[in-house]
Amino acid sequence: MKVFELMCTAYLKSDIPFKDSFEAIAKYINYSIHLAGLNEIHESKEYKYYTFGSFYPIEEDKIYKKGKIYQFTIRTLNKTLAIALYSGLKNNANNKYFTIVEIGKKEISRFFISELYSLSPVIVSIDNGRFWTIKESGDVEELRKLLHNNVEKKYKSFFNENINVQQNFIQFIEIKNRVPQSIMIVKDDKDVRFFGNKLKIIPNEDEISQKLAFTAFACGLGEKNSYGGGFVLAKGIK
Repeated sequence: MKVFELMCTAYLKSDIPFKDSFEAIAKYINYSIHLAGLNEIHESKEYKYYTFGSFYPIEEDKIYKKGKIYQFTIRTLNKTLAIALYSGLKNNANNKYFTIVEIGKKEISRFFISELYSLSPVIVSIDNGRFWTIKESGDVEELRKLLHNNVEKKYKSFFNENINVQQNFIQFIEIKNRVPQSIMIVKDDKDVRFFGNKLKIIPNEDEISQKLAFTAFACGLGEKNSYGGGFVLAKGIK
């Protein structure tokens, strides 16, 4: 198993508030995929097997500034996508918000993961179109189960491999926020918010749990990963 990571340097053509940054980057990536000719990914309603983080460094007033340089990172399990984006991101020069001026790339082989920390909200759907939050559910075991089911499906569908899962890949989970976090997009000229949580997760040490933890590192935890949901930092032994 390998993760393909792109470290992108962006020059901003206009101010971007933090609340709009996920949508701005998501649209940039999505259109870059289209330019690269990978319309099966661009138009797919299934898992897209990539995730990304927002711009950094973060500004104190939470507004990324026109004329400044910021970085963001894209990760994917899909080598074809990574290769296409390496050129496609730079070719997307007419975007009104920013342009990519430099891209670094690296391959990360699977390593032992001791902890996962989400840098963006982890989005998990429950019933009636709602999202898991302490207020809406509060059942941490339900959250743990839904997160496991999501990443297991990603693994099986990408690798086309059935795995004999004996236990939830999550040994320990901690919710780091007091109030729900959110990612906002504009759909049909209306603001849409996906609510989620910042999490610390300790995976189990067995082989299958570690494969699933690495899949979460590569593709994101939970849902809405192509909008920036569930982008994680992994600690462990490489």
